[in-house]
Amino acid sequence: MSTVETDFDVVIVGGGMVGATLACALADSPLRVALIEAQAPQFEWPANGFDLRVSALTRATQHIFEALKVWRAMVDQRVSPFREMHVWDAGGKGAIHFDSAEIGEPYLGHIVENRVILAALYARLEAVANVELMSSTRLKRLDLDGEYASVTTESGRTLSAELLVAADGSRSWVRQQAHISVRGWDYNQEAIVTYVKTERYHKQTAWQRFLPEGPLAFLPLSNGFSSIVWSTSPVHAQNLLAMDDVAFAEALSSSFEHTLGTVAEVGPRASYPLRFFDAQSYVGNHLALVGDAAHTMHPLAGQGVNLGLADVASLAEIIIETQRGSQSIGAAGTLRRYERWRRSENTAVLATVNGFQRLFGSRSPVIRWLRSSGMNFTHGLSPVRNLIMRQAMGMTADQPTLSRGIKL
Repeated sequence: MSTVETDFDVVIVGGGMVGATLACALADSPLRVALIEAQAPQFEWPANGFDLRVSALTRATQHIFEALKVWRAMVDQRVSPFREMHVWDAGGKGAIHFDSAEIGEPYLGHIVENRVILAALYARLEAVANVELMSSTRLKRLDLDGEYASVTTESGRTLSAELLVAADGSRSWVRQQAHISVRGWDYNQEAIVTYVKTERYHKQTAWQRFLPEGPLAFLPLSNGFSSIVWSTSPVHAQNLLAMDDVAFAEALSSSFEHTLGTVAEVGPRASYPLRFFDAQSYVGNHLALVGDAAHTMHPLAGQGVNLGLADVASLAEIIIETQRGSQSIGAAGTLRRYERWRRSENTAVLATVNGFQRLFGSRSPVIRWLRSSGMNFTHGLSPVRNLIMRQAMGMTADQPTLSRGIKL
């Protein structure tokens, strides 16, 4: 470890799901950890209704949460397993069906409300001694030029650490202050999010129809409700937001081909813009980027948060190993290990998801025929379909220890 005296070993900026998971992964270790969040987390909500933002958690992510002893708290609140997934193309006759039973698994993953995830993580952090939680705390200065990283809060407190971790989202203040550029673009799409109850039960199945302006997903929740993620053009998104509930329900049912019957109940609606980018570097001097601070993608595959939590599992493993070896956790060599480990997988997933978005966004008759033929061909090849399922579930060879459900 470094002989330079610092306030903390690790300072994590961003107390969302990714940052809080990293803090949990470092809990009960000899490391001194600070978790800084600009907002005050809210852990009370009405008994009825659902969070508008949900995450499709893979089996690998479930294993991370099990190893960190937070999964049971999520289950006690509310999680919704999905066993199958149906995907079809509105611009052709292509369709593909995934069933977890084909690979001997009880389910493909779980749909979990973001607020449920965050509440479980913070409940765990409240019980540990080596993590200082600093909510409602905004930063005004970052210094990475010395033998350690330091940040200064708006109230004037300066915190120094061997390692600063940026987990502060796609518009990361830390990344910008560190002058790390990104390669990416806006999709010129917005995602409408809400929850609905349909005439027919969702059968613990995730449904996704690729429309000309973007994919429409129905993700299973409890009590027969479904979470909606409808990616479409900004103009169409604003029109959908402006509709009354009856008109929106009719538009949604029609666009989904009444696959689950009519939409009987509609929750509140919101939207957010969709963007793709990958940071030119995941690391800097005493700095590491994780989650959306390092990369963002289209939600069509539901892999965004899972990729970010895999970043966390990898970084935490390297930090713990390095600390046990009495080496500097903020050294360039340590951080390069993290970047090499994550860059290869992240690049492959980002490229694949972006490729699918481009493919299904094309209105070319030739492309439409090719993609429909490809979907039907893949559906007919069980080994390929099963491989896709295992990859999507995070069941890869180079899994971090936490992703295998083993505590560090």
